[in-house]
Amino acid sequence: MAKYRLVLLRHGEGAWTKENRFCSWVDQKLSSDGIKEAQNCGKHLKALGFEFDLVFTSVLSRSIQTAWLILQEMGQEWVPIQSSWRLNERHYGALIGLNRAEMALNHGEEQVKIWRRSYDVTPPPISESHPYYAEIYNDRRYKCSDVPQENLPKAESLKDVLDRLLPYWNEKIVPELKSGKMILISAHGNSSRALLKHVEGISDEDIINVTLPTGVPILLELDENLHPLGPHQFLGDQEAIQAAIKKVEDQGKVKSAEK
Repeated sequence: MAKYRLVLLRHGEGAWTKENRFCSWVDQKLSSDGIKEAQNCGKHLKALGFEFDLVFTSVLSRSIQTAWLILQEMGQEWVPIQSSWRLNERHYGALIGLNRAEMALNHGEEQVKIWRRSYDVTPPPISESHPYYAEIYNDRRYKCSDVPQENLPKAESLKDVLDRLLPYWNEKIVPELKSGKMILISAHGNSSRALLKHVEGISDEDIINVTLPTGVPILLELDENLHPLGPHQFLGDQEAIQAAIKKVEDQGKVKSAEK
């Protein structure tokens, strides 16, 4: 029997996800499909009888908006939400705003997969001349973070994401879990992958093959030492979930017409 249970998910589809662009720290709202994904996620969690006590999100709108929609569908709008940049999507540096399929055409599918999925490879850093540099680093949400603005990342590997996420997990989320609270984490593809790597002990080599679809809740059941009692479970129609995973994997491939 699980001592602790936790639901983790990647937010619903964002506007740039639909356009197949590296979104990262650029603040995008959910697409119309992403709104439906979040609402369906809430409906499903409600049907399964989940009752949350606390929700954690990043400071990016698509993560927060997903949490709002889920709680609304569940009739649990009153549940407190805590937000931190430490749950943000991975910082893709100079790749931000670029189209993944076009990058695969120019640099090769394997290189794009390494940039997207590997553990310790960092993309080229963002520079002040980048079209989205000012939008990110002048944003007021980062002026009230727990690190000086000049210490915020300019590019991150998945390892870097885990390094900045772990203090928040250990100091903020774990104590709430251990107090008996049922927690929902509405995060991003890479912050969720980093957390799964830590909790499940996934190897540096195997994490490249872990792909998370948007808007699909993941159940983690943990023992008293926060060790998993089994592999994470995608909740929902398994055939549809596998199709959604393939769709995410195909984002980094050259389109058929371009091959």
